[in-house]
Amino acid sequence: MSNLDRQATPTVCGGRGFVVAEPVRELLSPRHVQLGESTEVRRLLPNLGRRMVGAWAFVDHYGPDDIADEPGMQVPPHPHMGLQTVSWLHEGEVLHRDSTGSLQTIRPRELGLMTSGRAISHSEESPRPHARLLHGAQLWVALPDAHRHVEPHFQHHADLPHVTAPGLTATVILGTLDGATSPGATYTPLVGADLTLTAGAEARLPLDPDFEYAVLAMSGEAHVDGVPLLPGSMLYLGCGRTDLPLRALSDAGLMLLGGEPFEEELVMWWNFVGRTDEEIRQAREDWMTGDRFGEVKGYDGGRLDAPEVPAAQLKARGRVR
Repeated sequence: MSNLDRQATPTVCGGRGFVVAEPVRELLSPRHVQLGESTEVRRLLPNLGRRMVGAWAFVDHYGPDDIADEPGMQVPPHPHMGLQTVSWLHEGEVLHRDSTGSLQTIRPRELGLMTSGRAISHSEESPRPHARLLHGAQLWVALPDAHRHVEPHFQHHADLPHVTAPGLTATVILGTLDGATSPGATYTPLVGADLTLTAGAEARLPLDPDFEYAVLAMSGEAHVDGVPLLPGSMLYLGCGRTDLPLRALSDAGLMLLGGEPFEEELVMWWNFVGRTDEEIRQAREDWMTGDRFGEVKGYDGGRLDAPEVPAAQLKARGRVR
């Protein structure tokens, strides 16, 4: 999914100066952003004061939306670099096309993982016809310097590992949780998991104390470490935890995001993750005038133009040691 904001604001992300090195309970409120004609998303990352969680650099939650008489998700071809996109659905379907030739319908609890590497372009749309409801999350993972120029590629995994406990099923989207490892490619130590809890369930989820964590509420009502979470909100949890208490007041869906704090500082603007002002500006120029990002074939419509880069220079402060 794209950042369609025509007034895209450059954001400095990463660096251990933003990381809380102890357990905390920091509730993040979303910013509402219109995505296309009929989809509004709740943007949780980047957030005021909280830019990343591990390598997770961007989190949108959308739906559940009734799109029976609407076009649904319609995101024209657009570019990415320096990141991975993670498409995750609870309801509905999304048709993915990209410039490597991938064409894939992504369904609930299936992983759609696109690694942009040096450059890729893609589109996302609700199929025709499509299901009545659309509900999911779109997330970005920043690539470290050693891997940010890899060849672009797309992975689809319909069968993912699970961790279970009474009243809890955790689907491992990326990384490793309690010994279960996703087949999705990762380039930094991280974890992403979809948590399904039944009403009245109480569980403690094992965590890595070296990771920082956050929990995104997708549906229902649950308490995370004693904090009530309603859909569309996210709780940042800091580092230093060995487990996480969960309690469901109703049937509930959550997403656990975590990872080793991302050491490098980044510049994130529009749909690009880079290191310098020059990289970002060159990427925009390449999208608007060149063929670096390839062509998405088969999408019924034009591609997305990039907004203007702000006149002020974009700066990341370099590597924090």
